[in-house]
Amino acid sequence: MSVKDEIAALMKKECYNFEDLIAITRILRSEEGCPWDREQDHHSVRSSLIEETYEVVEAVDTENPTLLREELGDLLFQVMFHAQIETEEARFGIGEVVDDICKKMIHRHPHVFGTVSVESSAEVLKNWESIKTEEKQRNTLVDKLRAIPPMMPALMRASKVGKKAGQAEGLGAEAVLDCLEDQIGAMRDALSQQKLDAQTAIGAFLMGVCDLSRKLDVDAEHALSAQTDRLIDGVAQKNT
Repeated sequence: MSVKDEIAALMKKECYNFEDLIAITRILRSEEGCPWDREQDHHSVRSSLIEETYEVVEAVDTENPTLLREELGDLLFQVMFHAQIETEEARFGIGEVVDDICKKMIHRHPHVFGTVSVESSAEVLKNWESIKTEEKQRNTLVDKLRAIPPMMPALMRASKVGKKAGQAEGLGAEAVLDCLEDQIGAMRDALSQQKLDAQTAIGAFLMGVCDLSRKLDVDAEHALSAQTDRLIDGVAQKNT
């Protein structure tokens, strides 16, 4: 079937399925498709993948099922687009992506698809980490820390690294807060002597804030985002 015939067939449908999505993505990237889509590569659409992910998060946070349905579709299309680029290079396609994730989920849930018994979610997470370590051959703590993507939002990455590294392990929230107060005092002294390495000092302080957030069972990334929203609302109130 020619691309023209495929397009005609698609235009007659009232309801589409996963195979249709594969076809649409392929057509958009074809010579008969969209010039813009055809010009893109993994790097040029990288920001779109990130943006769509955050729009899914927004739909989740606002508990908007209509928006969530739409944004999940947009995110799915990003996955399809990247897979189509690889299909064109004959490296892999969406079928291999689906096969890989199915095998991974089966392997990482031996309490569902195997004979392992678990009593709690905590045991599930412990088994998950153990299986993941075996799969990735991340045998040392450094391996595990370096596997946390450096392009993650900084607060999120700091929180994950701090947790895995055992940062502030054995300290309570009050002790971590005392450390932060000591850091502030040291920064004041260094600033007064014009010897402050501001980037290093602020980085250490923010890492300490992440440690405190973890001790208080607060998501540092979400906390800062919520505070930013409160700031915007405050500015809006002052200007009305």
